[in-house]
Amino acid sequence: MPSTQGPFFFPMAHFVLFVFTASTIFHLQQRLVKIQPPSAARRLEPEETEDSASSAPSAPSSTSAPSSPSTAPRGMWTINSQGRLGNQMGEYATLYALAKMNGRPAFIPPEMHSALAPIFRISLPVLHGATASRIPWRNYPLNDWMEEQYRHLPWEYVRLTGYPCSWTFYHHLRPEILREFTLHDHVREEAQRFLRGLRVNGSRPATFVGVHVRRGDYVHVMPNVWKGVVADRGYLQQALDRFRARHPAPVFVVTSNGMAWCRENIDASRGDVVFAGDGVEGSPAKDFALLTQCNHTVMTIGTFGIWAAYLAGGETVYLANYTLPDSPFLKLFKPEAAFLPEWVGIAADLSPLLKP
Repeated sequence: MPSTQGPFFFPMAHFVLFVFTASTIFHLQQRLVKIQPPSAARRLEPEETEDSASSAPSAPSSTSAPSSPSTAPRGMWTINSQGRLGNQMGEYATLYALAKMNGRPAFIPPEMHSALAPIFRISLPVLHGATASRIPWRNYPLNDWMEEQYRHLPWEYVRLTGYPCSWTFYHHLRPEILREFTLHDHVREEAQRFLRGLRVNGSRPATFVGVHVRRGDYVHVMPNVWKGVVADRGYLQQALDRFRARHPAPVFVVTSNGMAWCRENIDASRGDVVFAGDGVEGSPAKDFALLTQCNHTVMTIGTFGIWAAYLAGGETVYLANYTLPDSPFLKLFKPEAAFLPEWVGIAADLSPLLKP
């Protein structure tokens, strides 16, 4: 007898297969809808930006671009170009550091470029006079040492002023500053060629010590204006003897803007003192290059010697306490901000200032 359940079984099997197939297709379709190709997602971004921007008040077209971390820094910073080589270097390094600290692009005046570019591989772009004359600058005077408020200057167009030359502005960027003040190859090679030719009592020196003696206008300005002194014979003797005691066979390479005084007051009888340029005052660039290629430095006063020591590295001896305590110079100059902590100071003889 035929079974009455046969016709029921097969339709049920087909129905189950149909439900399983339909369910599978439905879930696959849902997954495909959720997955967007990256290109499609990127094409949608401008529409989303426009939609979100349409709900905000409109702004002038020149400032309507949305800000982002990759937006170029706004504004323009520069600095006055004053003084001679050491001053120009201090101004350049201070601008470099403060502009970077405040997130502003830095530009240097043409005069600064003319002073520094023939010697160093500086990288800051030049701001030409025609452009500078159209900019609404805010002149901002600086002290000769770093202050906290310099980290947060809100203005976009700033011209820094003053004679800043302090490691407190830029020492945290020392590798970058050294790179900015890298000598051009031909300048460095000329200095090294001179040093390679030096002999101490017939032998090649083991240690090169650059000596910078600042005289010139300082001989009169320091006592008459600032109640101070310049380096004397006794200071230089102490400084050179210190290196003689600490280093074997040193040679002292003397540069100065008062070379005649140096020849008369620096004892060269041991054969270890050389007056650069045969005692004739050379160009500042050549003297500076010689000093930076030495291992160590003896300096007196002035930014020229400070920068030579900073670039040379090694040990540095400087003239310390060279003004009276009530000198007006100390209102403009902080010794602890000018000389690195590891440098060694030898106190100046102030007795000439105390004579009636």
